[in-house]
Amino acid sequence: MTNAEVCALGRANYTENYSQFPLAIRSGRGIVLTDEDGKEYLDFVSGIAVNALGYGDEEERRALLEVLDDGVLHTSNLFYNRRAVEAAAMLNRLAGSNRVFFCNSGTEANEAALKMARKFGSPLGKTTVISFHHSFHGRTYGSMTLTGQEKYHKGFSPLVPGVKYAEYNDIESVRAVMDETVCAIIAEPLQGEGGIIPADPDFLSGLRELCDRYGALLIFDEVQCGMGRTGRPFCFQHYSVTPDILTLAKALGGGLPMGSALAFGKAADIFSPGDHAATFGGNVAAAALATVVLSRLEELSAEVARKGEYLAEGLRAIAARHPDKVSAVRGLGFMQGLDLTVPVRAVVSSCMEEGLLVCSAGYTVLRLVPPLITTCAEIDRALAIIDRSLARVSL
Repeated sequence: MTNAEVCALGRANYTENYSQFPLAIRSGRGIVLTDEDGKEYLDFVSGIAVNALGYGDEEERRALLEVLDDGVLHTSNLFYNRRAVEAAAMLNRLAGSNRVFFCNSGTEANEAALKMARKFGSPLGKTTVISFHHSFHGRTYGSMTLTGQEKYHKGFSPLVPGVKYAEYNDIESVRAVMDETVCAIIAEPLQGEGGIIPADPDFLSGLRELCDRYGALLIFDEVQCGMGRTGRPFCFQHYSVTPDILTLAKALGGGLPMGSALAFGKAADIFSPGDHAATFGGNVAAAALATVVLSRLEELSAEVARKGEYLAEGLRAIAARHPDKVSAVRGLGFMQGLDLTVPVRAVVSSCMEEGLLVCSAGYTVLRLVPPLITTCAEIDRALAIIDRSLARVSL
């Protein structure tokens, strides 16, 4: 089928909950995607921070072929499987955590974290969770309630009770709502959908101190900012603040659906048999890809730290050339954003016309989350397209 035919078939059959671009992807190699008409695109979306190793990675291919040759794609959690056990051990080593719960997505990982927090606090009369304005934690009911953005709540009341919101990077606003009923605070060390906003170091250390003082759990949501994207294996490692629960997904499964909630210290033994489950959690094929990603995570993180600064320098140069159209450059590693004063979707569309895929975050931010294997030469090509696109888009 042609690009147009695939898009038309999708519009006729999908539910109308996405505002999709008229582009149908057929294949990919490295960080280049090809649509059904044969046009190539430099990919700085990577499936929204999912495809860490790009496309056509040989180790991932071999891992999947081995699973197919074994003939078992799924076992359920009634039994162990070697690949999921190996992935869990690798996660605990890299993060310093003690236990891992596997699921299928970021929203499920945050649901698991919410249940851990409520089970931990309920015997002590602690059931309140503090989250933050402009946060994003997922689309299922618990995680949607934790998401501090009204646009995601509209039309879905009543939400899950017992959630309060504070201001991100404002520790005094947290102190104002903190009390003995709080069982957990959940925060992204680098807010993604809210506009690519890194946490201040004092803010995260302040959250840790408040949780310790009030006997609450500290949950870090690294669904988007984890897995090497910021130049460390996990974003919290930039801050020397360790959470009690860490949620991950996106890049974890190497392109297949996979999420996890990592438990540290006092959170490690909260769950008992029967408390929570996920039929496909630790799926054999997804876990096989996860072990590939995790085996390369430290090396990739070091490269992202270096190349991420190169990307940020290029974005700052673009901002200097377009001071009327770019109000700020924010981010860490390969999770960068340009805060724009021009319509962000117009810039996204202009870049797409030139063969570059980028996306938005929040209402005004152009988001760049390329595969972790992206080279400096590919960064230069992307920056040139963004520069030209900004020049074309009117105020």
